[in-house]
Amino acid sequence: MFINLAWRVESLKRIVALLLCSGIFCVATAQAEVRLPHVFGSHMVLQQEKTLIIWGWATPGETVTVQLGSASVTAQANDKGEWKATLPAMTAGGPYTLTVSGSSTVKYDDIMIGEVWLCSGQSNMEFGLGNVENAKAEIAAANHPGIRLLLVKHNWTAQPQSDIDGTWKICTPESVVEGGWNGFSAVGYFFGRELNQKLGVTVGLIESDWGGTRIESWTPPEGFAAVPALKTEYEKVQLGDPSTAQHQQRLQQTLDQYDQWLQAARKAMAAQELVPPAPTYPDELLAPHDLQQATALYNGMIHPLVPFSLRGAIWYQGEANESEGMRYAARMNALVDGWRTLWNEGNFPFYFVQIAPYNYGDNPEKLAELWEAQTVAADTIPNTGMAVVNDIGNLKNIHPTDKQDVGHRLALWALAKTYGDTNLIYCGPTFKALAIEGNTLRVTFDHVGGGLASRDGKPLNWFEIIDANEGGFVRADARIDGDSVVLSASGVTNPVALRFAWSDLAEPNLMNSDGLPAGAFRAGDMPKRDWLSMNVPDAKSYQVVYDLSLTSLGSSIQYDVDNHSNIHQPFDRIGYFVELQDANWNTKDIFVSMDAFTGDAGKIGVPVFGSGAFFQQNVTNMDVYSNVKGIVTGSGLSGGNIEFWPNNYAQQNSAGVPNASNDAYDFGDQPTDPPNGYGSMQVHNHAARQTLFALNHWSEGARADVGIGNQPKDNPDWTFAANAGSYRAVRVCVLVRYR
Repeated sequence: MFINLAWRVESLKRIVALLLCSGIFCVATAQAEVRLPHVFGSHMVLQQEKTLIIWGWATPGETVTVQLGSASVTAQANDKGEWKATLPAMTAGGPYTLTVSGSSTVKYDDIMIGEVWLCSGQSNMEFGLGNVENAKAEIAAANHPGIRLLLVKHNWTAQPQSDIDGTWKICTPESVVEGGWNGFSAVGYFFGRELNQKLGVTVGLIESDWGGTRIESWTPPEGFAAVPALKTEYEKVQLGDPSTAQHQQRLQQTLDQYDQWLQAARKAMAAQELVPPAPTYPDELLAPHDLQQATALYNGMIHPLVPFSLRGAIWYQGEANESEGMRYAARMNALVDGWRTLWNEGNFPFYFVQIAPYNYGDNPEKLAELWEAQTVAADTIPNTGMAVVNDIGNLKNIHPTDKQDVGHRLALWALAKTYGDTNLIYCGPTFKALAIEGNTLRVTFDHVGGGLASRDGKPLNWFEIIDANEGGFVRADARIDGDSVVLSASGVTNPVALRFAWSDLAEPNLMNSDGLPAGAFRAGDMPKRDWLSMNVPDAKSYQVVYDLSLTSLGSSIQYDVDNHSNIHQPFDRIGYFVELQDANWNTKDIFVSMDAFTGDAGKIGVPVFGSGAFFQQNVTNMDVYSNVKGIVTGSGLSGGNIEFWPNNYAQQNSAGVPNASNDAYDFGDQPTDPPNGYGSMQVHNHAARQTLFALNHWSEGARADVGIGNQPKDNPDWTFAANAGSYRAVRVCVLVRYR
């Protein structure tokens, strides 16, 4: 009886509790605590001389009071519980207490009004103070109450977030090495330390970075939308965002396909037939699902900071986009414009670092082209500046340890351009103008300060010039003449263009007397040379059938020029012109022509599978012109043969080509299966034991094999060379001569 009564009492308690929860006996509604995102906190810095936006969450409809010093405002939470309050601008000072009260109260102490900078990018920005030169001494001296640090923890997300994981800290020897990559960003710290010392106000640094990340991951949708060159990427971002009309429309199409499949599947099941395969969910509808994808890091590590008032941002990134060349300028534009649009504070200052020299081990021009893009970004995006660091890098370490000078050079830009110190030299020499003076070039510079100088006292290096008529870029003798450098080179009588520091290994010594280096640039008009018409006597009698450049190589050949369907007259000669241009603009050329081995113009181009082209035979009456040393040239040569096929091939000389080997890939190889395989387009002079030119494995694009003459080692016909990408230009032109 007792047990049964106890059970009934307990049951009654549960029923009452359920009724209370359902609201039947409700006497009070649940209250949400007043809450702010973690970008706010004790010891933080708020930006002086700008309106201050404070935001957070509370119960929907609740009135929240925000008080900072003597300023007090109220805000009402919307139906999602979000509230935002705007406080008037304040001058530097403190400490203050920030109190936010409603159903509950949040209080933050030791709030300073000063200068706030966002520090972002990849590993060279993330590089912590514990990694730098003199780290032990720098850490011991990092006792700066006037510097406050907020380190945003790594977080990439599919959609924009409202909060971060991070806490404001006073800069001390202990706090400056907590978290991150062996501590707070060294570049950010040295930048902030100099501002604090020179301005005499508290500096707040927000570090939001992640090593090895691409710039597009940090870019908001608004940034992609603002840059026409990135239209395709913007459309992808829109498709992956479930709130956009583009996503909804494409999703509806997908759902309609699923509905149709479900009907077909049910019908097949009822008839005991095989169910058709289900449609796959389109990849383009997926939100970012990798930290390198567009907007992923913006969503998790930048969006939660908006609209916390900033003075500006510093940025050190580019290594992950090193191969993008001039496209990186568009990406920089998108990032900067996107951030500025979101913060709605106008063109706030954005200062960045031109990435340091480093031996990437492939095309040495690739990094120079990125440097050029960074220079263009600095010149064209308003209120930006670029710190050049090609004198303090490490060719063997992509993370140079001298971050003191990096922070200093960024601080120079800020002190001069943002804070108005007109007495500072804040930039190294930059290209101004080029003049041709006989057999010399005169390069004039801006930002020479007290004058141009050599950093190490040695002759200026890394200047190259090119002649209008012959040769590629050659090293120039360079001498300083006032605010100019005069360039000349032995054998260059008609110079027309120059380049400076145009290699990933370039650590040039040109600087101004204030110790700031000059960055990479190029100037002048590159010579346009028609080697074919200049060097082949009867070139004018030939008609171009195909013209192909390196960028058009791939699994399917897309000719830059394709006239084969217009060749209606019989032709008696077929010619091949091959041009290879290396990183220094040195050019190797060859023109070889022969009696026509076919009358079908559709079979004389690259012998791709499907063209029907398959030729392994001798050719007659061969003419050869070339600027490559060692090539046997002349007219009416005998001993020529071609190997044109789409197949794989082996070393065996099954065709019995004279002088060919059975052990190496050369001018006598054996086609094998599969018929749509490696591919060979080779012309040889077997009598001279020479490959005249070869284009193999074209489906691999930049890893195709290409060469003029015998390959110096390994296989003479360039098989497995995989070298096409080592040239800045590859051109193959196919011509015919009418009878």
